[in-house]
Amino acid sequence: MKPGRVLIIGAGLAGSLLAVYLARAGWKVELVERRADPRARRLAVGRSINLAISARGLKALRRAGLEDTVLKDAIRMRGRTIHPVAGETHFHPYSSDPTLAINSVSRSALNLTLLDAAAAEPNVTLAFEERCTGVDPTRAEATFVHDPMGTTRTVTADLIVGTDGAYSAARAALQKSERFDYSQDFLGHGYKELTIPPVTVGPYAPFAMEPNALHIWPRGESMMIALPNPDGSFTCTLFWRHDGDGSSFAAIRTAADATTHFQSVYPDAVPMMPTLGEDFERNPVGTMVTVRCNPWVRGCVALLGDAAHAIVPFYGQGANASFEDCESLLDALTHESTIDAALARYQRDRIANANAIADMAKYNFVEMRDLAGRASFQRRKKVEQFLHRMAPERFTPLYDLVSFSTVPYTEAKARGAANVRAVSTAITLFVIAIIVAVMILAVLLARFALGLGAP
Repeated sequence: MKPGRVLIIGAGLAGSLLAVYLARAGWKVELVERRADPRARRLAVGRSINLAISARGLKALRRAGLEDTVLKDAIRMRGRTIHPVAGETHFHPYSSDPTLAINSVSRSALNLTLLDAAAAEPNVTLAFEERCTGVDPTRAEATFVHDPMGTTRTVTADLIVGTDGAYSAARAALQKSERFDYSQDFLGHGYKELTIPPVTVGPYAPFAMEPNALHIWPRGESMMIALPNPDGSFTCTLFWRHDGDGSSFAAIRTAADATTHFQSVYPDAVPMMPTLGEDFERNPVGTMVTVRCNPWVRGCVALLGDAAHAIVPFYGQGANASFEDCESLLDALTHESTIDAALARYQRDRIANANAIADMAKYNFVEMRDLAGRASFQRRKKVEQFLHRMAPERFTPLYDLVSFSTVPYTEAKARGAANVRAVSTAITLFVIAIIVAVMILAVLLARFALGLGAP
């Protein structure tokens, strides 16, 4: 198809990468963002949980020629370091392959990198502080209000793509049409960001602890995680229930309450967090939502990224999945002869996969906050990695499929379910073998004891 004019609503991660892709494919791109231009302050506002960029995201960035730029300031995390309430920490690799790792990346820095790349394309026009107030798929137009001036304008395009996040104005417009299915499911837990600053002394200085790991303090219904930053700091995130007693944002509100609670629940973290109380009182509590909708397309309007499928952050796949969307849409527009055919192909390719990773992300919260600290779970992980080493062509752990491959999420989810059965069978056979071996040994010892000799 001959490239035309495309309007992208939302200059976050997905919108900025899509702008780069389509501009290089010959499209005239207008990228419109409701917030101020973050390049002036070199700081992108919004959700601040560090990103874990893995194989899918790296593939998409490589296609834009940005992989090396992003990895230059990324920190490789080879596995999880578990912090129990008492006792020593213990490290669990993500894969039996020691070369595989996920990459801790600042969301703000990545957004700026992608925005810079989009702005460098001559086919891209950027506009900021313009809030989308309506999208009309039948007229192929969108309306924006420039809040600082109070002015309104309408933009027409051959293709309109909503990449404006979980609370998408573009999606809200499509929701008004018939036969549009939509659901949002808020997690009962919220999140709050804290900090472990750099240190000047210690075995990992300027890091206060091992930098090449994702640190987890699993506590059953709640947890804290910490991801490393290039300056030696760690971005910590509390995941607590919104309501109730114990580890909840309703029960613990003040700096003093937080400090007391941390001393009993996260005791090894307290000495590394000199601004704990201040950070706890100052930083807001965020919410986490899973968004699903169908269709993603109406006329010449398509949804992409969180606007189509917001997921909770516990598999580190939000940005990776959105970048896959960008590749899928680019491929569809490149290979199909019409926009309608391209959008239909894109939608077929992505909806089921988005639903699959949404399901896996919710389950991984249970794994991280509760199961990861259990000895039985850690043993199962070791069995998985043993099977992977012994028969890599026949058995691949779910985490490897999601984070270290680009197989469709639907396939990863199905193979992960089969893995559970395979591991259970392997453990059962191992236990039976041990019992049989013990019984044979007992018989032999009994015969020798009775002077009967070997059979």
